[in-house]
Amino acid sequence: MSIILDHVNYIYGQGSAYEAYALKDISLEIKDGQFIGIIGHTGSGKSTLIQHLNGLLRATSGSIYYNGEDIYDDGYDMRTLRSKVGLVFQYPEHQLFETTILADVCFGPMNQGLDKNAAELRAFEALHSAGIPEELFDQSPFDLSGGQKRRVAVAGVLAMKPEILILDEPTAGLDPKGRDEILDRLAKLHAEKHITVVLVSHSMEDVAKYVERIIVMNQGSVMYDDSPKNVFRYYRELEQVGLAAPQVTYLMHELREKGYAVSTDVTTVAEAKQEILQAMQIGLPKEL
Repeated sequence: MSIILDHVNYIYGQGSAYEAYALKDISLEIKDGQFIGIIGHTGSGKSTLIQHLNGLLRATSGSIYYNGEDIYDDGYDMRTLRSKVGLVFQYPEHQLFETTILADVCFGPMNQGLDKNAAELRAFEALHSAGIPEELFDQSPFDLSGGQKRRVAVAGVLAMKPEILILDEPTAGLDPKGRDEILDRLAKLHAEKHITVVLVSHSMEDVAKYVERIIVMNQGSVMYDDSPKNVFRYYRELEQVGLAAPQVTYLMHELREKGYAVSTDVTTVAEAKQEILQAMQIGLPKEL
């Protein structure tokens, strides 16, 4: 199900001496079934943007449509919107509050009107999808590791059967193993359940590996909106706004400069491996 933003602006401190645009004239469509990455330096408007997608923040001007309905119309059901457009915050402890993991994940479905049995069935399914073993279900969520807390927070949103899942820096502070586990789970959910996933991340490697579309935010505006390969072609321009391309992109440019017949559009390690192997079959540059 799509979300359309039509000339959306959001102004902090409107009418005061501290007035500042957090979002400037944003027009976007979040299409059904896409895996989208949103990147940008701190203060670029990423978090402000995603909090508009389920109505947590109200635009100063402009319109937002979910499934063709204007969410700012009088009488629009924001509660239903927030169950269909699920948001997982960067810090999972902000979303965990019950005494056990199972009770925490049951909260959303029960708030939707499901009885205890139906809510528990939803919670079991969501926790398994998020990779939480059953022996932990009766433990306190606050006894978990950082990565486990994030998976429980994801499960709490999944239990409400969202059509769109938005995650704000879900791997921040995790070690490489924990980061890969979270993102691999998200990729599996996207592939199997066909839900739309919007991933906010500072990691260029992560967005290059997992997403099909990147939205680059800069000073409250959309700087680029395209496939990873097309966005990272502008790595010099990204550097000027405090971002970069994946490390393998720089490696491929260096190899090309040294005479290797490799593509500089490479954005993942797997693609780089393939390009380098092909180049080696062609032959090394004479000066090497």
